[in-house]
Amino acid sequence: MKKLLAISTAISLSFAASAQAETQMGIVVKIGGIPWFNAMEEGIKERAAELGVSAEMIGPTSADPALQVRAIEDLIAKGVDVIGVVPNDEAALEPVLQKARDAGIKVVSHEGPGLNNVDWNFELASADGFGEAHAELLCSKAEKPGKFAVYVGSLTVPLHNAWADAAIAWMGDNCSEIELVGERYGVAESVDDSRSTALDLIAANPDLRGFLAFGSQGPIGAGRAVEERRLGGKVHVMGPFSPGQGRSLLKDDIISGGYMWNPAEAGRVFVTMGNMLVEGTEIGEGTKIEGLGVVSPDAATRNIITDNLLEINKSTVDELADKGL
Repeated sequence: MKKLLAISTAISLSFAASAQAETQMGIVVKIGGIPWFNAMEEGIKERAAELGVSAEMIGPTSADPALQVRAIEDLIAKGVDVIGVVPNDEAALEPVLQKARDAGIKVVSHEGPGLNNVDWNFELASADGFGEAHAELLCSKAEKPGKFAVYVGSLTVPLHNAWADAAIAWMGDNCSEIELVGERYGVAESVDDSRSTALDLIAANPDLRGFLAFGSQGPIGAGRAVEERRLGGKVHVMGPFSPGQGRSLLKDDIISGGYMWNPAEAGRVFVTMGNMLVEGTEIGEGTKIEGLGVVSPDAATRNIITDNLLEINKSTVDELADKGL
């Protein structure tokens, strides 16, 4: 009996050691429960299963930087090996990310090109290229002269505002017949806020020609407002959105199109890079990272920028939507 107990105890200790040795990751995104981040969560789960690591996505109930800070504090307390983050406010996260790194935790970010306290930040599109591509699309479709409005997720979301900066600059240089209304509106993480703001802007600006909506809920909300006012084809809506969510609006000529990257692939990259860092793999010029390709990192800024854009239009939307995006 004592021998059996000893064997049982040894097996239990072995399982406990194995579980303890498993790499633990927590990835904090901007907000939970929307299609974009649902797709990212699927990518996280798939890649974690392939690599034999434990990874969870934490999606706050609102796009509040304080909720992201709290989630990261919880992950530090749990002693995870890797923290990933898609920031709502870079400045607000710097202190808690420094705390994580001081605790020996690897930190990977996405859509956070200005963050300092990270091992690496990765992007699947350059900020300038992404903003300019949407601006060029608007200019090609809109009647001139007129006005356009710009949405971002919030005024503190770093990458959304970088896209907006690039788009506004491109319009000023190349399509000045269409003038900017206001500066930008921080509503694009909410369908309802995007819709109500669009209704107000349409009412106040009879010559409104379009919306550049950076934030996946922005094109959906603005599109619903355009549909309600029966302005499809006159007021153009473009931006990144989940194809499954916006397919009918695109096919009905309410959303004019846009560009995106695969959020599920971004989820997979989080796990891949986190695992590489835990294993001590050096990331440098020419390193191949699944989902990003062969990379040319900027060691000074800790940024890895790649070009993995997908165009959303009537020819591509069904295929993208059928992939669960």
